[in-house]
Amino acid sequence: MRSERSVVRVVLAEDGVLLREGLAGLLTRFGFDVVAAVDDAAALRAAVAEHRPDLVVTDIRMPPDFSDEGLRAAVELRRADPDLAVVALSQYVELSYSVDLLDSGGGRRVGYLLKDRVVDVEDFVAALRQVVDGGTVVDPQVIRQLINRRRNPLAELSPREREVLALIAEGHSNAAIARRLVVTEATVGKHVRSILSKLDLPQTEDTHRRVLAVLVYLRGRAATPD
Repeated sequence: MRSERSVVRVVLAEDGVLLREGLAGLLTRFGFDVVAAVDDAAALRAAVAEHRPDLVVTDIRMPPDFSDEGLRAAVELRRADPDLAVVALSQYVELSYSVDLLDSGGGRRVGYLLKDRVVDVEDFVAALRQVVDGGTVVDPQVIRQLINRRRNPLAELSPREREVLALIAEGHSNAAIARRLVVTEATVGKHVRSILSKLDLPQTEDTHRRVLAVLVYLRGRAATPD
């Protein structure tokens, strides 16, 4: 697997020169190998084809239109290579292709972080390594905005299970959910196990399954869009 390499090879895509150079320097300092640092989506695709990196870290809004070029490129790259680790790092929550990105590759080796909410460098680096190692890292604010697009969640879940899943999506632990709903933590655990079972998620570690549950919720297979 790519994550077994001692040095993670990174392609970085960011149109702001100061941020691009700053991120490249930061990643290098923490032991990553930045094989290319580019400023638009076309250059990102070309760099990935040339260098075959372990990880792509990309902004979402890049030239020429500054809309969702980086996000669309990320989705395309993941479709071509679901094993490629990709982290979208943006100042905005772009709704158009976000679920497509987070749903790609079975929801593994992917992340979506907001620049303004990255407050600790070591946490940021740890998040990148978590994605490379097969995990999923999504800022709760991203999930919250995506959930707000849909009023009806999956039909298989009971009203209480939908409530629990929404709180999971906001980043709450079982203990926090129990306090919010005024029930025991054991009761919340039972709801979580039922949710994971009803959504027929693969048997992986619990944190990853919780993220996958949220991604299934976002897909809204049985939901009616607004």
